[in-house]
Amino acid sequence: MGPVIVSIDVPQPPEQVCGFLDVMAHHERFTDHRPTGWRYSGPERGTGSRATVTARLGGTRTDVTIEVVEAEPPRRIVERNVSAAGRRLSHGTYTIEPLPAGGSRVSFTYGWVRAPLADRLAAPVVRATTRRANRTVMRRLAAELARHGPLPDPDAPARPEEPAPPGARSRSGRAGAPAPFPPATAADGTGPRPR
Repeated sequence: MGPVIVSIDVPQPPEQVCGFLDVMAHHERFTDHRPTGWRYSGPERGTGSRATVTARLGGTRTDVTIEVVEAEPPRRIVERNVSAAGRRLSHGTYTIEPLPAGGSRVSFTYGWVRAPLADRLAAPVVRATTRRANRTVMRRLAAELARHGPLPDPDAPARPEEPAPPGARSRSGRAGAPAPFPPATAADGTGPRPR
């Protein structure tokens, strides 16, 4: 079966897009409308990071293992997908290209290496369904990138905490009292890091 290719333009630079896509747990945020039950293994990011999900394919539920097999930041990430007890093998490739006016074009190519007979017999329907689903994924990716905000530079030195100005009040309203809840722990300030 021929590959299915979808693309979207986003305002974020390639480094930010790739930094977001490089973390396997982030994929759940923009693809959770299809696969469920995300389970992670391997490193958090990069080659070897892995997720096993439950997906409905061809009317049946099956486990799909997604593993990053190549990473060329900030331009390319290749995932290998194995399902149907190994009878379905495919690759998903994210290609991130800078746009002349700024931002990035994110393309996702889904290509089958091996497919069960039922998939091959229904190839036009399988490809159309995959294209429609992957277009939705790309729109959701763009929304998540906008919500995620800029990623910190991992090579930048950590910023020291600034002392509160004299007379400043905490969230509890008392001068010098500790906040009633801990600050966010994610580098972008949006909450705990996903695992």
